[in-house]
Amino acid sequence: MEILAPAGSPESLEAAVRAGADAVYLGASRFSARASARNFDKEALEKAAAYCRGRGVKLYLALNTLLLDSELPEAMELVKEACSLPVDALLVQDMGLLRLVRRCAPELPVHASTQMSLHTGAGARSLRDAGCPRVVLSRELSLEEIKEIRREAPGVELEAFVHGALCMSVSGQCYFSSVLGARSGNRGLCAQPCRLPFSAAGGTGHDLSLKDLSMIRRMEDLEKAGVVCAKIEGRMKRPEYVAAAVAACRQAADGESVSPELMGDLEAVFSRSGFTSGYPDGKRGREMFGVRSREDVTAADSSVFHRLHPLYKEERQQVEAELFCRIQEGEPVQVEARDKEGHRALVQGDPPEKARNLPLSPERCRSQLSKAGGTPFRVSRVELDLEEGLTVPLSLLNGLRRRALEELLGQRSRKPAFSYSPPASFPELSPAPRLREAGESFGEGLPLRARFYHWELPEAARRCQICFLPWETPASAWETLSKQGFSLGLELPRGLFGMEKAVKKKLETLREMGIRRVWAGTLDGVQLAKEAGMRIHGGYSLNIVNSQALEWFREQGLEDAELSFELSLSQACRLQGSLPRGLLVYGRLPMMLARNCPAANGPQGCLHCRKTGKTPELTDRKGIKFPVQCTGSCAEVLNSLPLEMSDFLEQMEGMQFASLRFTTETPEEQEEILGRYFRGDAPRGEFTRGLYRKGFA
Repeated sequence: MEILAPAGSPESLEAAVRAGADAVYLGASRFSARASARNFDKEALEKAAAYCRGRGVKLYLALNTLLLDSELPEAMELVKEACSLPVDALLVQDMGLLRLVRRCAPELPVHASTQMSLHTGAGARSLRDAGCPRVVLSRELSLEEIKEIRREAPGVELEAFVHGALCMSVSGQCYFSSVLGARSGNRGLCAQPCRLPFSAAGGTGHDLSLKDLSMIRRMEDLEKAGVVCAKIEGRMKRPEYVAAAVAACRQAADGESVSPELMGDLEAVFSRSGFTSGYPDGKRGREMFGVRSREDVTAADSSVFHRLHPLYKEERQQVEAELFCRIQEGEPVQVEARDKEGHRALVQGDPPEKARNLPLSPERCRSQLSKAGGTPFRVSRVELDLEEGLTVPLSLLNGLRRRALEELLGQRSRKPAFSYSPPASFPELSPAPRLREAGESFGEGLPLRARFYHWELPEAARRCQICFLPWETPASAWETLSKQGFSLGLELPRGLFGMEKAVKKKLETLREMGIRRVWAGTLDGVQLAKEAGMRIHGGYSLNIVNSQALEWFREQGLEDAELSFELSLSQACRLQGSLPRGLLVYGRLPMMLARNCPAANGPQGCLHCRKTGKTPELTDRKGIKFPVQCTGSCAEVLNSLPLEMSDFLEQMEGMQFASLRFTTETPEEQEEILGRYFRGDAPRGEFTRGLYRKGFA
């Protein structure tokens, strides 16, 4: 397997390469999911690309954040720079950026970031067909589920994390930092509020904080599951951490036994109450949770860093080279260096002299030319054309060897650029339509849609354009509500881990019943609904924040889509493109999507919810409570207050609909809230405006 290492700084990059990484990933000065890392400006990026290529190491550039329309031109300048270096692949999250890259730089490989929340074969197929040869899988997958993705998505490379921090939320589906502090994880600015105390009843006290993942000693299991690239997390970490993680992975990948001392030092340099392999093993639960304790911090003393420094102190001689030396009377001494990729470097020096005493022997000549210490080269062969009776100063041979290898390294550092055709203009899209669906009448107000957590619908829901029902809705409820005249659609869960076959069956059943509408909040859901021939309504969690992304989803066959609630109202209303769009206007915003339910950390686990029928809650250090609800294969942590925009509907210029999302409300409360939104009355009680006034950072 390819060992892929993080490089948050030039020092970490050097540590990764010298410790044995096959590839590194890093961010530029902007648009990286680790914006707080040092990252690489233009000059540093050029040096990094040359350094890696000369040593046979691949370099992947991460442009894996969501991008506003105003940022796309600058992002595409970075793409142009990536093509000129060139990097070996671009790592992206934003579908609008993907759309532009595939049009402007068709030769540049693009990898789908784990921020795309990919966790089914359908999602992998979707990105494969969109021009991504590799997808970075969600961390929450088990080995068996990875095997299933490999079977269901042939032809796509699977990359998975092997070591490092675990977010509580599925990547790309966390809005905690954004909603609470206006610092979006989808923009690389996560403030990590999940590491603070959030307590479930009888839980650990830190029920949103997981231990770090480590599968280093079990890389063979990942490989057997279909993973081709083992990714180490840690662009914010020190060079010593990077070197230790890479060296341990190198030993495992080469079939060696990983040194207990090295694993001990790796745990000492950074861990949270040790490591876990719960997700790969399919064993979720309380034992996966951990924090960075005082003991964890003090374990990383100077002696640990001193022991790890030799791992990257010197060049790793990992590039095989052959030297050819010609020493003939009356001719300049020649040394040519070659590598396996066909690069050649020929240098010449002064002619040899007749030996007065001891002529240069072939053995001595080979010995001098084989000394490649301090370079990334390992001389595997020396071929001589040596005339007898001649002598050459050893300093000349050493100098020629050094020059030949330096020139060979320079040749290896250069590579033809990928072609790049700049987009004509931005956003190069037509204005959004303001059309209502033919045959449907909703008066002068903005059409309302509603999502329900239960299938007991209030009377006011009859006036909704669409009522989306949860995955758990029984067949009898679908039939009854359809006969009663409700316009129904299925809300596919955002978490579809291990559910692909069940989803296909459910969609087939609903089609037979005449239910054709599907709300899909991930690429996995979009692809499954598309393959089932359903009418697809994109959800807020597709993270659409620019006009190009709207256009990409239109090309994928979506009927319309909710925009991200991380946008400000003015940003949302300025988006262009022809795909009808709407906004979430009511509900407890989903703060994170967690496969390992934090509310189950109490002594009764899931039985507590099943026995009491009550919605569990997490309590933060200030006593604020956050409800937790399960749907599909995951739990959603909800905001403490509902979003309320009932008095702002008339200001939503360019929107074709507005969505309400019911979670903890009773049917009576739902009735009152829907009536208020149909009338446009002001909100009541405590509420939040979310990010619609300021947008995300």
